[in-house]
This record gives sequence, structure tokens and C-alpha cells, in this order.
Amino acid sequence: MAIRERMSGNEAVSYAIKQINPDVMPAFPITPSTEIPQMVSNYIANGEMDTEFIPVESEHSSMSAAIGAEAAGARSLTATSSAGLAFMWEELLLAASNRMPLALALVNRTLSGPLNINCDHTDGMGARDTGWIQIYAENNQEAYDNFIQAYPIAEHPDVRLPIMICQDGFITSHAVENILLLEDEPVKAFVGEYAPEEFLLNPGKPIAVGPYAVSNFVMEARKNQLIALENSKQVILDVAKRFAEISGREYGLFEEYRIEDADYIMVIMGSAAGTAKEAVDQMRAEGHKVGVLKVRVFRPFPAEEIAEALKNAKAVAIMDRAESYNGNGGVLGNEIASGLFKKKYMVDTVNYIYGLGGRDFTVTNTMEIFHQLSDMVENGTEVEQYQYVGIRN
Repeated sequence: MAIRERMSGNEAVSYAIKQINPDVMPAFPITPSTEIPQMVSNYIANGEMDTEFIPVESEHSSMSAAIGAEAAGARSLTATSSAGLAFMWEELLLAASNRMPLALALVNRTLSGPLNINCDHTDGMGARDTGWIQIYAENNQEAYDNFIQAYPIAEHPDVRLPIMICQDGFITSHAVENILLLEDEPVKAFVGEYAPEEFLLNPGKPIAVGPYAVSNFVMEARKNQLIALENSKQVILDVAKRFAEISGREYGLFEEYRIEDADYIMVIMGSAAGTAKEAVDQMRAEGHKVGVLKVRVFRPFPAEEIAEALKNAKAVAIMDRAESYNGNGGVLGNEIASGLFKKKYMVDTVNYIYGLGGRDFTVTNTMEIFHQLSDMVENGTEVEQYQYVGIRN
């Protein structure tokens, strides 16, 4: 039976961690993810879980300790944001290449400079090529649900890769929403016990973790890692199907919101998807055929599936909440344009950068973008293909 509650996103993720009761959690505080280790440590102090909590001296150390615990055979996790994730950079690569299925609760926050503690996706996008699975949440309910699905995805024998469960800093992490929680026992049964095939503290079966590889082996290791990431796409869908059976809530690689007959579609990720959906509802009421495609799984990137979903649109707005500084567009803009090109779908796209450093993204902004797409297609108006939303001139 569902438990009705009101929680912030950080509270929701912390509650999921309590229900899962992992073996080890090293952590170092950083805004806006600090509440997660704080709440988990309170659960431990109150005897509600028996996770070994390790306060460390830095985020680099927290990921190092999580990798060490995972290598020893313990289910481990940590949480961080922004510069904390950047400080883990070296260790993120090690976690993935050593095939450690640990979890990271990432509360998205911009990276400096200038110094800012508000939301954008600069941190997650900066780690996009480290080999981690990345799943993004629109709201607190999804943050909770995604974290419960994290270990069954990461620990699957066809995957064995680390996973980031991402939510937008302050917008979801600190805002309180109504939420439906699962009872403890169904969660424990769904996640199961961690039973790694290989681990360091396994008497009589010695292994090496992170050995030096000469040139004859590196490419093969990288290819195997890529195969595992590709395998995770089907595993994510399979786990989501199992999760729907216990929760009634369905998830895919992305969500299609009123796009079946849409002429103009906005592709967006994270909490701003809710704003875009509200704009779509208002514009549909006025007779405009618009829709939203919300990206949930960013890594592995479902380029082919997204291209199929967008192929009948007249034009697509691709929304990036991070600047990639390549001079040619944002990360989502390039990924989706590449996917459309490979499928030979000639769909007009415009890439927009929005919400950097917590800048508001409104229903009005969304409507203006849809009208701009329509003007481009219907009237032949020339539109800047790579532009910032709401920027002051």
C-alpha cells in the first residue's frame, strides 16, 4: 500500500536510501546535497538502518572510499553536487572502468565561475563521458523512484557500472511536494541483497582491481565497458517494468507528453519539464499542436529512440541547461541533432541554452520558443540556431 507523505527531493532520496539500507556511505557535505548524508546519518544514529557512515575529508575521498568499499564486496553510495563532483573527476573514471556498481545521488548545481550555488546541469554534463549511467528526475517523486531502481540497474550482471541519480538543486532538492512512498518490505524485495561474483574480501579467490594495462588490453577493456553501457538501456527498461508492478508508476528512457500529433516539440530534461508541460497544456487549449519530450536517461543516450519519436515533427526545440563551450551548441543539442542525422530524418531543430545558475525558465519562455519555431516553419523567418533564453542584452 502506498504511503502518502510530503517531502523534499533530498528527503525522498534519503528515505529511499534508508529503505535500501546499503552497506557503506562515505560522504562530504556540499550545497545543495548536504541534507542527504545529514539525514542518512540521523537514520543511522536513530537505529533505523545499519549502514556504515564514513565522514571523509573531501569529495575525492568520498568517491575513493565508495570504490574501495564496493571492491571489497559492499554495496556503497555517496552524494554530492557541483564542485564536489568535479573534485571526484579522477575517481569517477576509476569507478566505471573498474566496473563498480555503486550509486551517487547527484543534486545538480552549476560549476564556477562566477560563484553560484543554484541549479543547472553543468556538473552532470561535465561527467557525461566518464562511463556512468545517468538518470534525471523531473520532480521529487521521480527522484525517489529513480533511486530505488538504481541498484537493480547498476548491479545487473550484464551491466555492473556505477549510476548517478540526478535531481535539480533547490528546485526539487529543497522544495516540498506530495509524494507516494512504498512500504519497506516491497523495496527490500525489489532491490534484493548484493551478491557480487568477484570481490576483494573473498578468501581463496584472489583478484586484482585497477591493475596496470599495457597497450594490448586498454582498447578491449574500453569496448567491454561500452558494451555494458549499451546493455544498460534494456536493463533500465526491464527494471522500470518490474518497478511499475510494485508502484503503478511507469518509466522509460524518456517521456512523451502530447507529442503524438505535435508539429512542434520541446526536448528538455529535469525539473523544467514541468514548466514546459504546463505551457503545452495552455497552448493545446488554444489549438496549437505542441508537445514535450522529457529526457530521463541521459547515459546511455537513447539517440535512436528519440529520433524515432521526433521524426514527424515540423521543428524541435532542444533545451540545454549547461554550456559546453564548443561554439556549436549544447550537449543535448548536438546529441539529438546527431541522432536525427544518422537516422536520416530531416527535422528542423533550434538549440536553446536556458536556466544557467538558476535563471528562471517560465511558461512564457516556453510559449515564446514554440511561437518562434512556428514562425520559422510557417513564415520562413530566419531563427538563430544557438541562442540563450532570457538573457539581458
